[in-house]
Amino acid sequence: WLVIAVGLVRAYLAKGSYHSLYYSIEKPLKFFQTGALLEILHCAFGIVPSSVVLTAFQVMSRVFLTWAVTHSVKEVQAEDSVLLFVVAWTITEIIRYSFYTFSLLNHLPYLIKWARYTLFIVLYPMGVSGELLTIYAALPFVRQSGLYSISLPNKYNFSFDYYTFLILVMISYIPIFPQLYFHMLHQRRKVLSHTEEHKKSE
Repeated sequence: WLVIAVGLVRAYLAKGSYHSLYYSIEKPLKFFQTGALLEILHCAFGIVPSSVVLTAFQVMSRVFLTWAVTHSVKEVQAEDSVLLFVVAWTITEIIRYSFYTFSLLNHLPYLIKWARYTLFIVLYPMGVSGELLTIYAALPFVRQSGLYSISLPNKYNFSFDYYTFLILVMISYIPIFPQLYFHMLHQRRKVLSHTEEHKKSE
């Protein structure tokens, strides 16, 4: 994720504009975000204590945005909303993996712990906004091209409308996002208040 961050900064400095920076980090983004599927297995096998369901939703939604929307609908790749979620993901993951690394080394700076449980307050809505705006921007092109849609009649007697599916995906954010967001707020109160109490006891 640091590779992606450096790639974004270099592309911005070279172009002098933040528009269409996606193309400068497309390959590493696809590689690293797809690799995050391993995190679901790590939760399932108990290697890390995180919730399998929450982790699966977060990872799969990002993989879906990366491949099934941004990669598949070329017309949205120049949208500013793509940069919005890419920047949010990148900052979030750099902080999160730094948190894990220093925790494993038993030397976790308070600044990193604070950033892990505070910056999401802005980054999470920023990322979700970028994701939803990108899906919304893809809708006209999906409807026009019939991308991934299966129409009747066919020998399987089965139909699938990808346009409608994307709308349902957008609607699913309404009940799911608040749950994830308030879960993180609860974690923030628990972790940071515990840290403050520990400091006072010392």
